[in-house]
Amino acid sequence: MPKVSVIIVSWNRKEMLQRCLYSLTKQTYQDFEIIVVDNGSTDGAECYATIRNATNLGFAKAANQGIAASVGEYVALINNDAAANRFWIEELVKSADRPHDGQPGMYASKVIRPDGSLESAGCYVYHDGNGMCIRDGRRPDFPSGCAAMYRRSMLDRIGLFDERYWMYNEDTELGVRARLAGYSCLYVPGAIVTHYGVSTNNLRKLYHNERNRVLLLMKHYDLGQLIWSVPWTVVRFARMLWAR
Repeated sequence: MPKVSVIIVSWNRKEMLQRCLYSLTKQTYQDFEIIVVDNGSTDGAECYATIRNATNLGFAKAANQGIAASVGEYVALINNDAAANRFWIEELVKSADRPHDGQPGMYASKVIRPDGSLESAGCYVYHDGNGMCIRDGRRPDFPSGCAAMYRRSMLDRIGLFDERYWMYNEDTELGVRARLAGYSCLYVPGAIVTHYGVSTNNLRKLYHNERNRVLLLMKHYDLGQLIWSVPWTVVRFARMLWAR
C-alpha cells in the first residue's frame, strides 16, 4: 500500500498534464500512487485518466473522487498545470513524519512562478473570509490547493472538500474546517512546485471566488463577523484595483 496518494484534477491542457506527470516520475521518493481525475477533457488529456467524468464536475467534486479512490496515509494534490521539483514528495513526507508541536494535518508547498518568483508559501484567511497567498513570511493557515498535502486521518475526521464550491476557495473552506478542529498547517519550503498556469481575472473566476467566500462566511462565521467582513472586502478590492 503506497504511503502517499497524489491526486491530479485534469481538464484539457494535455501538454501541461504530461509535464506534471513527467515531474512525478522523477521523484526521489517513490512510495506513492497517482490518481488522475479527468473532468471531461476533449484534447486528449483524458487518455491519462484513472477516473474519467463525462462532464466537468468542478475541482472540489473531482478531487473528492480521487481521494475516495486513494489509499495513502497522506493525500497530496497538485494542479495539472504545475510541475513538481524532484524532492517535492520526499520533503513533504519528511516534514509530516517528523515530530511537531501541536497537531499538523496540512502541509503547504512552496509554489513558484516560471520566472522563479514566489506565488505562494501557503495561504491565510483574510478578514472577509477570502483565501490569500502568503508571500511575506507569515505562518500559513492552510495550503494552496495548487500543491498541498493532507493527513488522511484528518480528512477522515473533518470530511473532504465541500462540493458546493465547484472551484476557488474550496481549499480555504477545508482549511478553516481543519483549523476549527484543532489542526495546524506547516510550510515546507523544500517542497517546490512550479505553477505554469496563467492566472485570470475574468468574471467567471470573480463570481465563483466571491460566491464561495460568502458560502464560507455563512457556514463558519457569526453575524458579527459577517458584518465586520464587509469593509474588509471593500479594502481588498481597492488593493486589487490599485495593484493593476
